[in-house]
Amino acid sequence: MPRISTSIDIQAAPERVWAVLTDFGAYSGWNPFIREGSGQAIVGSTLTLRMFPKNGKPMTFRPTVLTAEPGRSLRWKGRLIVPGVFDGIHEFELTPAGTGTRLVQSEDFSGILVPFLGKMIKDTEDDFRALNEALKKHLES
Repeated sequence: MPRISTSIDIQAAPERVWAVLTDFGAYSGWNPFIREGSGQAIVGSTLTLRMFPKNGKPMTFRPTVLTAEPGRSLRWKGRLIVPGVFDGIHEFELTPAGTGTRLVQSEDFSGILVPFLGKMIKDTEDDFRALNEALKKHLES
């Protein structure tokens, strides 16, 4: 199962990082990758996220929240078309680091299309980095 993972240190408390990450409606003000969002970080709820990949067309996903631990972890599962075609488990993990937070953003991919979407998965890693950098800038400014 392919996995991508990026990390960044942010000079803000995990609770502040969590508040920004879970304010989906405000994504348009700072997030270059997921520019539109709605929903609540509650286990079992469905989010609506519109992603704008740098090297692709905008896509709307409706993932289900799997984990929502304030200040610690936000995890959701998204699917393309139907289960088993192209699934992704996305996670934001927050860990106290000195006076700030270490953010690890990752995704595990599975499904029958995974072998054919290697370039798209690799490009998504760049989009994760852009999101991380924008989040850092937003919280530290």
